[in-house]
Amino acid sequence: VQLQASGGGLVQPGGKLRLSCAAFGSNFKDYTISWFRQAPGKQREGVASIDNDGARTMYENSVEGRFTISRDNSKNTVFLQMNSLTPEDTAVYYCAAKYLGNYLMLIKLWESPDYWGQGTLVTVSS
Repeated sequence: VQLQASGGGLVQPGGKLRLSCAAFGSNFKDYTISWFRQAPGKQREGVASIDNDGARTMYENSVEGRFTISRDNSKNTVFLQMNSLTPEDTAVYYCAAKYLGNYLMLIKLWESPDYWGQGTLVTVSS
């Protein structure tokens, strides 16, 4: 599976963006997907995770209520809708996939992803 993240850009505080993670390969429906981000000078952190059929999700505390992760297995794509963005959300965002993974463990990197996307930059600034 190859992952391609897109949708990043420059947005003003309070704005919104939708990131996409497109997967190329077979058995996408068997992969747990998480979104991570890495801000300059900081460690990579998990922000959202979704199980293979989209029934269960998990969010990092600082994005809970503002970000929504979803997936469309018919299009091999996972989305991250980001609302009420703040400058603290500025980072490179990555998607990652784990075959038959656990969505609670993947977001914490207690499981190692099988695949990473290339990252997309989100800048929140006025």
